Amino acid sequence: MHTRDIFDLSEELSAEMLAAKVQGPVYIDDTTLRDGEQTAGVVFANEEKINIARMLARLGVHQIEVGIPAMGGDEKETIKQIVALNLPTSILAWNRAVVSDVQHSVDCGVHAVAVSISASDIHIEQKLMKDRQWVLDSIKRSVEFAKSHNLYVSVNAEDASRADQAFMIEFARTAKDSGADRVRYCDTVGILEPFETYKRIKTLRDAVGIDIEMHTHNDFGMGTANAVAGLKAGATYVNTTVNGLGERAGNACMEELVMTLQYAEGVNLGFNTSLFRGLSEYVALASGRPLPAWKTIVGSGLFVYESEGRASGVVRDPATYEIFFPGEVGLMRRFNVGKYSGASVIRQKLREYGHHPSEESVLKLVPILRSRSIALKRSLFDNEVIEEFTALQERR
Repeated sequence: MHTRDIFDLSEELSAEMLAAKVQGPVYIDDTTLRDGEQTAGVVFANEEKINIARMLARLGVHQIEVGIPAMGGDEKETIKQIVALNLPTSILAWNRAVVSDVQHSVDCGVHAVAVSISASDIHIEQKLMKDRQWVLDSIKRSVEFAKSHNLYVSVNAEDASRADQAFMIEFARTAKDSGADRVRYCDTVGILEPFETYKRIKTLRDAVGIDIEMHTHNDFGMGTANAVAGLKAGATYVNTTVNGLGERAGNACMEELVMTLQYAEGVNLGFNTSLFRGLSEYVALASGRPLPAWKTIVGSGLFVYESEGRASGVVRDPATYEIFFPGEVGLMRRFNVGKYSGASVIRQKLREYGHHPSEESVLKLVPILRSRSIALKRSLFDNEVIEEFTALQERR
């Protein structure tokens, strides 16, 4: 194939993907309590798991993956307690494609099960030490057992992104023929990019005609982007975690996905997004993974203005620099005074404390406060701004 032909083919695929829109419906299956807790070094206390489940349900999550009943002990008892809460959401438990695992989920009274098994040859041969037919037989046995107990069933194709495409189609058909409700396409090691994701999901969806769930990891920083690409290609479910928690670089971040769908795709999931910041803080504390100030959607620094150009624009019209209002995600707009601050920032800061400075006073303060910020190598504390303003007033 000539270079020109490759370019034309790539251009055709790009145009198709760029023209595609997420049609919906879209359902969030949040796995903070399972894949999120599998982050190395993270353990949720039993009460924390219950509280997170409550918060996810209050937020509006459609399905919560609560854990692995086959672990027994506290894990199984906590799952039973979450089920007993009768939350307004589907409760799903994770299982290997083993009948005894599914029985543990049945014991817990969950509404749905994820039956997970490897799809790639490297996993089948090196991890399971089996063959493809054994994988297909395991899917059939476990799915049929789960359906005999009237459970909703997702069959998880672990490492699907490295699976042979023809076998992936056979995998999905076996799941569908056995009675599964959906297939979870897992980019387990996070190797995909959006264009490849779109192509693979569209091919699978067209070939098998079963609901597809995206499970993406963030190893190359494209977890959320790949999830959106999968939805554009026809997937209807997405696995997410709060704060993007998860193994290695984490999973697709729920807050990112929900707000991206709403503002980039025009798909409103009806979530109470004002609860995002509170939920993110709770999960950060419970997981021992602090939220960076620059964290997407919920970071404390998202609506803090210091430079004059941006601050002056936001004071006149927030839409100059804000796609959504701070309160939509549980944050507040703030102004800091620092090296790049000018009259708008200083005036706004003084007004917060009940001062109404003259234009002359503000203009005199600008070089004074900038110099102090440079000397201290940081933004100024509010009391330092007030202190300089008071001193200026006294000198007049």
